[in-house]
Amino acid sequence: MLQSLHVKNLALIDETEVSFTEGLNILTGETGAGKSVIIGSINLALGAKADKEMIRSGAEYALVELTFEVENERQCRAIQELELPLEEGQVIIQRKIMPNRSVCKVCGETVTARQLKQLAEILIDIHGQHEHQSLLQAARQMEILDAYAGEELEVHKTALKERYRQYKEVREELLSNAVDEETRRREISLAEFECKEIAEAALTVGEDEEVEKAYQKMLYAQKIREATVNVHGLCGYEDNGMGSLMGRALKEIRSVSAYDDALQEFEKQLLDMDGLLNDYNRAIAEYLSNLEFDAQLFDQTERRLNLLNHLKSKYGNTVEEILAYYERAQEVIAKYQDYDAYRIELSRKADTLYQEVLTLCGEISNIRMQNADTLSEEMRSALEDLNFDHVAFQIQISPKEERLGENGYDQVTFLISTNTGEALKELTQVASGGELSRIMLALKTVLADKDEIETLIFDEIDTGISGRTAWKVSEKMGILGRGHQLICITHLPQIAAMADTHFYIEKQVTNDRAITDIRRLEERESVEELARMLGGAQITENVLKNAEEMKDLARKTKQY
Repeated sequence: MLQSLHVKNLALIDETEVSFTEGLNILTGETGAGKSVIIGSINLALGAKADKEMIRSGAEYALVELTFEVENERQCRAIQELELPLEEGQVIIQRKIMPNRSVCKVCGETVTARQLKQLAEILIDIHGQHEHQSLLQAARQMEILDAYAGEELEVHKTALKERYRQYKEVREELLSNAVDEETRRREISLAEFECKEIAEAALTVGEDEEVEKAYQKMLYAQKIREATVNVHGLCGYEDNGMGSLMGRALKEIRSVSAYDDALQEFEKQLLDMDGLLNDYNRAIAEYLSNLEFDAQLFDQTERRLNLLNHLKSKYGNTVEEILAYYERAQEVIAKYQDYDAYRIELSRKADTLYQEVLTLCGEISNIRMQNADTLSEEMRSALEDLNFDHVAFQIQISPKEERLGENGYDQVTFLISTNTGEALKELTQVASGGELSRIMLALKTVLADKDEIETLIFDEIDTGISGRTAWKVSEKMGILGRGHQLICITHLPQIAAMADTHFYIEKQVTNDRAITDIRRLEERESVEELARMLGGAQITENVLKNAEEMKDLARKTKQY
């Protein structure tokens, strides 16, 4: 749920904060008050394109911050899979817009625009004119039906996606390996040479690192010896070495340690250090005794390192990669030596996978058809509730093998007839803007139980409607608000009356500057705003009474 919106220095907004509630949140206000800025600021926080002109005149930056409360387990897992922070069930999204760039953060961590978009898809669903128009797209219609079909279809689609990927890989391999005999001979000859070169090297995993270390040690043997001899001398017990100085220090401390317990502790510490120094000197002396330079061994190591580097330059950056190359070359030899058998087996595998894909497509198509009938009937009922008289709605599934892909081979088409006696036609041929918004609302109502996105924003839901239709839309939004958080901008009192929480957006002039602000209305203020929407400039007692009756009717409707 969207808990709050904080906006600063954006367009006409100086600084404002809105705390949203559960249920239906309605935003109203005079034309030009800046209602679109509020929804626009939410879009900006969720990654919409930002323009420096949006920054309020005189300000250095604009800031939008959204705070979401996330309780749904699937949503929490989805956020974690994106490797985004989730702090005690809260997600705080912040976007700072500056003249030359913008910075997006989630719970204080900077994120990319792509991550922000993915997060937005988990948390919120925004419906404006563009989203309503998306209903006209065949792909969107299939998405809606598949969402309605739910888990059963999703399992089949996941299986199909994997099988189709395997089929495409085999098919591409079959097409890309159609080579003539001369080419096969060249490939075999090259692969045999490569295998022989690698096999003769008798490589072992990890030896490249070991050989490199051994070579470096021998290469710098003289420098190592000189440095080690110097260290041994500096730490030794001759010629003022560290050991000699340590002995003198011990002699001095022993001459007075009997007179003070603290000095006895210092003596003990010096003895411990002297013991460590003794151990160190013995170890470094042993290292020096074993430090020998073998010219023959150095030559062998250098030649081995050169061979390894030569093979790396041709076959891979590590011994593991070289050995993997060897395995692939062996496969090339086996493939081309018995090429006909290889082609037959590949073709058989492609045919088998194709049949499996075809079977899965058929199963998916059957599931879609079953759910299409149910969804069509539920949509017809929901559309009647939204004042579509004599409406007919049908979801047509057209399977065609030529369309086979990772989503199946169906074409999904929404058909509608809004008048008695008229034939069913595609949405693109029938629906107006106002009808599309109502169809989208009907879909959201029908899919409400399956939709895990809690927060829905409706912008322009009242486009092209009025009167009884507006009241029907209002009732539907009241129903949808029982299980979801709705945020809706409206110009219609019928919809505003259904608000669980009512916000008023107004534009004022302060210090010769226009400022847009938003505030939550109390019950009486909400009635007065409804009266303004009903009566315009002059609000009479009758208009106020009408507004009170409308509010009371909405309250009773929500109780059913």
